Amino acid sequence: MRVALVTESFPPDVNGVAHCALQTARHLVRRGHEPLVIAPLAHTGPAAPGAAYDGPCPVVRVPSMPLPGYPQVRIALPGRRLSAALDGHRPDLVHLAGPFVLGARGMAAAARRGVPAVAVYQTDMARYARTYLGRGGAAAWRRIRAVHAAADLTLAPSGAALLDLAEHGVPRVRLWPRGVDSARFHPGRRDAVLRSSLLAGRELLVGYVGRLAPEKDVRLLAATTRLPGVRTVVIGDGPSAAALRAQLPEARFLGRRTGDELARLYASLDVFVHTGPYETFCQTVQEAMASGVPVVAPAAGGPLDLVDHGRTGLLVPPGDGDALRDAVRVLAGGAELRARYGAAGRRAVAARTWEAVGDELLGHYADVLADRAALAA
Repeated sequence: MRVALVTESFPPDVNGVAHCALQTARHLVRRGHEPLVIAPLAHTGPAAPGAAYDGPCPVVRVPSMPLPGYPQVRIALPGRRLSAALDGHRPDLVHLAGPFVLGARGMAAAARRGVPAVAVYQTDMARYARTYLGRGGAAAWRRIRAVHAAADLTLAPSGAALLDLAEHGVPRVRLWPRGVDSARFHPGRRDAVLRSSLLAGRELLVGYVGRLAPEKDVRLLAATTRLPGVRTVVIGDGPSAAALRAQLPEARFLGRRTGDELARLYASLDVFVHTGPYETFCQTVQEAMASGVPVVAPAAGGPLDLVDHGRTGLLVPPGDGDALRDAVRVLAGGAELRARYGAAGRRAVAARTWEAVGDELLGHYADVLADRAALAA
């Protein structure tokens, strides 16, 4: 099967859309299919040293411009490269990853060619618009609805996202969660030397991993950073980094980390804390659970599917920094409790590999192609 994977972001970009698109391309190749990735020209800066990326399949880069105030995010510019790539690849199916700008053009191009399309909802653009612009949520939903309604099938990463799409009039929605590399993210990566260097004499290591951007609400860690005996580490980068360093003077900022180094950091934590209330899935929560670390997260969006409150971690009211602190304090009170939550979290996600999730995706593709064939007949 020939698949055109049109994505709003792709490595070397570091975000959920890019990572999921990469894993999808890898799985298609493993299963003997022929994917082509079409993505915006990547960010070229300290966090991403070049636009080129040696992926598992050919990648066509579309000219792009940086999002104002957030240069790591690229917006595809109009042009003929996408259409030319589709004509050259002649796909049996178009996969739209987080469609909004480039994905909307990909959807229109697929419709003109009579090619079935599967749209994967990954980013709550309506809430992003309200966060960054103070308005525009309704307009964002109109665009989301128009793009996804034109697709043969929309895949939502969590129950909360599926409900959100249905309530906003998006038809033909099914659940498709994200995978996790449970071999890389593993409790065995815990590193006593690394822990000692980060703790610097304190007893409990608490960490956040993710982008440092306004919608992530990392500032809510302020109360947690002041807990006695607690060292808070912040792993990631983004436009809010400088402001957060000033707001969280007690925290240690480690910048962006990837690969095995990131896996060691996850496994060396005692508690993982996520702060953002707008996650359609929340891959970092799943990676922390695979690493055997108890999780504290907002009771909103993707974490509702991932965190079993009182068994694998604790859910707290969104936007409540004091509730985050109090949950960390509960987990700080007992190593046995943390170990029990961490082990339960590992068991909950260990089998949700990218291979298993990729095969689920192929099942969705097969259903869409069968429906198209039945209509044609």
